[in-house]
Amino acid sequence: MLLVLFVAELVTLLDVRGLISWHLALGVILVPPALLKTATTGWRFVRYYAGRAPYRQAGPPPLLLRVLGPLVVAATLGLLATGLALVLLGEPASRQALVSLPGLRVDTLTLHQGAFVVWAGVTGLHVLARIWPAWQLTRTTRPSVPGARRRGAALIAALAVSVACAGWVLANENGWGSRSRAERHERGLEHAVVSHWAASIEAATAGRSSKAARTA
Repeated sequence: MLLVLFVAELVTLLDVRGLISWHLALGVILVPPALLKTATTGWRFVRYYAGRAPYRQAGPPPLLLRVLGPLVVAATLGLLATGLALVLLGEPASRQALVSLPGLRVDTLTLHQGAFVVWAGVTGLHVLARIWPAWQLTRTTRPSVPGARRRGAALIAALAVSVACAGWVLANENGWGSRSRAERHERGLEHAVVSHWAASIEAATAGRSSKAARTA
């Protein structure tokens, strides 16, 4: 589910200004499930290195995944944290410089964009490294893991918080959506003006042609 939400968020980047409301809502929706996933992964990590027998018997993940795992977690938390900062600060404050040096200007939006580049790199590698182990799991029969009801309840609670937060964000876009609506309105006005002038020119041209034909 988490991967599907991230893919949907990536789709909004195709027109992030036009789909800014969806981008903000999906970004907020991602936060509780991502935190839940981080917590459960951290729990397995701690239990494994604490020497608990079930986790030791399952064994560690491949070396590449063990290297990428902390990077994916850090990049994901950084991406979501800077995204939340953008939502809470609003567009004008998010574009105010945090660091301003000759040839370098960093604001909150820049931090979010940088976090996305790092996240895309390490998460892409992580997903590629996970494809084959995930495929193997679908072809083997594994015993059921206890605690399914608790995990389901935690997931439902995370989704409920996500939906509530998304509703609040859509109602309080904090300046991010207003610019998009203004740009769409401006483009509509420009289109109407151009269409009016085109029609006027076409009518004038047709009138001159008709007059010239009668004179001839």
